[in-house]
Amino acid sequence: MTALDLSSPVAVVGTGTMGQGIAQVALVAGHPVRLYDAAPGRARQAAEAIGARLDRLVEKDRLSAAARDAARARLTPADSLTDLADCALVVEAVLERLDVKQQLFRDLEDVVGEDCLLATNTSSLSVTAIGGALRRPGRFVGLHFFNPAPLLPLVEVVSGYATDVTSATRAYETARTWGKTPVACADTPGFIVNRIARPFYAEAFAVLEYQGADPATIDAVLRESGGFRMGAFELTDLIGQDVNESVTQSVWQSFFQDVRFTPSLAQRRLVESGRLGRKSGQGWYDYREGAERPEPHTAEPHKAPAYVVAEGDLGPASELLPLIREAGIQVREEDEDNGTRLVLPSGGHLALADGQTSVEFRDVVYFDLALDYRRAGRIALSASQDTSARAVAEATGLFQALGKKVSLIGDVPGMIVARTVARIVDLAHDAVAKGVATEEDIDTAMRLGVNYPLGPFEWGRRVGATWVHDLLEELSLREPSGRYAPSLALYRHAHAADSREGTP
Repeated sequence: MTALDLSSPVAVVGTGTMGQGIAQVALVAGHPVRLYDAAPGRARQAAEAIGARLDRLVEKDRLSAAARDAARARLTPADSLTDLADCALVVEAVLERLDVKQQLFRDLEDVVGEDCLLATNTSSLSVTAIGGALRRPGRFVGLHFFNPAPLLPLVEVVSGYATDVTSATRAYETARTWGKTPVACADTPGFIVNRIARPFYAEAFAVLEYQGADPATIDAVLRESGGFRMGAFELTDLIGQDVNESVTQSVWQSFFQDVRFTPSLAQRRLVESGRLGRKSGQGWYDYREGAERPEPHTAEPHKAPAYVVAEGDLGPASELLPLIREAGIQVREEDEDNGTRLVLPSGGHLALADGQTSVEFRDVVYFDLALDYRRAGRIALSASQDTSARAVAEATGLFQALGKKVSLIGDVPGMIVARTVARIVDLAHDAVAKGVATEEDIDTAMRLGVNYPLGPFEWGRRVGATWVHDLLEELSLREPSGRYAPSLALYRHAHAADSREGTP
């Protein structure tokens, strides 16, 4: 089934920010577009707003004046649903209420032709449940655009339980002809992005609740070590704490309160207090006039150790060894079974976060995972109150000698980046195993939908399934709620990796 012909009229019902954005996308692609809103006069106001945005595109040389004029001529406000009778596709972007959406599509079925494709832009409701109200649910599909729709390339094409393959394919191909990057997924809570992104927020909030670090430090580590464009606290302030928490609550409830998606009590209290982020002036951070942005914790300068002893290859952190040598620090290598640590001159050990805590060992300082240790601007270190000051100083000085800022956090198992990446990778493996989407589509969705530096499977290949599995297993031992228990899918991948490497 091919994409809709550009001569086919497309309708958008609901003229808020998202509805206008979707209409603009279809319009610029070349379709005649009808706008409808139940509120009188809203459709005409939306058409004027879209026209103004087209003017701005012309001013920025992103659209020719002739193309703008042609697009305006194809844009028509509709006074009633009957004006949509000849449309080949109707996309809904109305209130996120199941009953409202179901009634709208029942009404549309009485108006449009039998070959008209019906689509919802819902981000939190079941596509299957909405389509279940229709006489012909096979032509019903989810088209989840991301805001702002004209700018963000990703579209999740969601097949409900009753969606015909031909309908999903037509929706997919149409989104692609509109210049978007579509990904196909099954109707599951959160679809791809909102399902797999939950740990990015949840683990940052968990570190805060453990009093491991403050929001500014956690955000800085996620950005400067993990390579994420924004930290979890600043991003949820931008999204809106109420909006972000609502999505988390929806996914959690839809998965029958699965502990892996448990909402954050700290975020709940923030929402209850009315601190919703940038839009209210306060969230995790203070955005009021004159307020100062808190600085992340950064350690004072310390002298670098003269040498380190490398036991094993450091696993996902093995690229540190050449960096240490380049900094003029001697590296003595020793072959040790299962050795993945650096021994400092004090006798203290420096190890990559593995889900264990420093308090369990004598003078162990943990360091966090980095996207790229050469380019990382900051590294987090974790130690217990019993860890010797000398070991902490040597570990700090070592990374400072590599040109990194160092943030000391509390003795939190899995630290910040490591636990976040491990959980994202695990949820991605679980989603593929359950038929939600392919590995390629999940990686694409997470890179384009939330600007992750790597897709979950790219991360997983870089650090290794065995490392992810083992870290989560250790975390699960220390917090036996089930939240960190590795999925069966990840277990299989880790076991297969061990078998290939000859591990008994």
